[in-house]
Amino acid sequence: MSNKDTVFYRGRTAINMDFSADAVSSDGAVLLLEKLERKHRILHYFSQVVPDCRDPFRIVHPIDKLLKQRVFTMVQGYEDANDVQYLKNDPLLKDILEGGLASQPTMSRFENGFDKHSVFALCNAWVDRYVLTLAGREQLVIDIDGTDDPTHGEQQLSMFNGYYGQFMYNELFFHDGDTGQIILPVLRPGNSHSNKWYVAILKRILKKIRAAYPGLKIIVRADSGFSCPAFYQLADDFGLKFAVGIAANETLKKKTARAEKAVRHLFVSNNTKHQHFISYTYQAGTWHKPQQCYSKIESTGKGLNVRHIVSNMEEADARSIYFGFYVKRGEASENRIKEVKNMCFSDRLSDHGFWPNFFRLFLSSLSYEIFLLVKEAIKKTGFEAAKKWQVDTIRASLLKIGATIKTTKRKVYYRFSKAFVHQELFRQLVFQ
Repeated sequence: MSNKDTVFYRGRTAINMDFSADAVSSDGAVLLLEKLERKHRILHYFSQVVPDCRDPFRIVHPIDKLLKQRVFTMVQGYEDANDVQYLKNDPLLKDILEGGLASQPTMSRFENGFDKHSVFALCNAWVDRYVLTLAGREQLVIDIDGTDDPTHGEQQLSMFNGYYGQFMYNELFFHDGDTGQIILPVLRPGNSHSNKWYVAILKRILKKIRAAYPGLKIIVRADSGFSCPAFYQLADDFGLKFAVGIAANETLKKKTARAEKAVRHLFVSNNTKHQHFISYTYQAGTWHKPQQCYSKIESTGKGLNVRHIVSNMEEADARSIYFGFYVKRGEASENRIKEVKNMCFSDRLSDHGFWPNFFRLFLSSLSYEIFLLVKEAIKKTGFEAAKKWQVDTIRASLLKIGATIKTTKRKVYYRFSKAFVHQELFRQLVFQ
């Protein structure tokens, strides 16, 4: 090695470098992703739904390969189709995809080939696949929540939202409150109200669930943005239980005024923490019947905090409904949305067309579902600390592994570093 390769000296020791090592990939865990895909066939399932209008005599990369490349690279942390320029020589990805990677223009054409009909077909297929997972369940909790996706270009139906104060898309998620599965992801124009479309979509989801499991108990949980007359009518029509937040208004303020006054006098004035619950019936002018409402009047030690919910869960008292059920949506829904948005890149809907961006939301959701499979596999091991990992920790600690590959006539060897900290966990996951 010549002096030209010397980076610096540590005392009298020369620190040198060159690029003569074997081809090393930083994405060794694609082996685990491929094992999970072969077991659960999630990407294969959706590749059968995606339409392919290309000339079959000119196809180099079939739909299932394009979908696998896009989702696997997103799981590994490459959020955009442009990232293929950094991965085209990756030996492990080339092996898993059984050939060269599709180029950025090919991936972009793939995304931009989606229209309304193909997206609706994916929506139906997504819910159908979810319903297949409900066998043996006696109860289902459906969490409904939305999130903002700020836009920074000329994306179609990117509009200004007065509540968020920005140009954006409005993403809507239906989550399984027990398993974390996405029942359905929906992309909406930026100026959509929280409850836009959701009752009609929920109705379609419920019809599919009831057709397969008519006796399944279904409970809906959502914040105040989803309280509307159409939902309460739907709950009666389908026999739903629910716990839904409701925004404060003058009538509710009058109902809680006496309790608020007492809490202010006894606890807020003394900077003491205290929680007081009251229950009452209430019917807004647009509701078809009165509903049971509950209010939490809380002295936080720094001021007064009042929250209202509507629920028909008769078997529980106000405190149990609020703390035993309603607030759990924070972990079951809000934290899961953060994983999809911030860790699986649903905040990068940068195609021009609305429907291609809707498909990109599906890609992020598929990446999240792959991570759910990894989480379920981790739960079957004895590594307790790993069972609490979120998506970003799983990616950094488990999936970004340096590895080389050796191919012989009859075998392919994936070789990982001896210094990999979680090698025993990884071994158990691969050989489950």
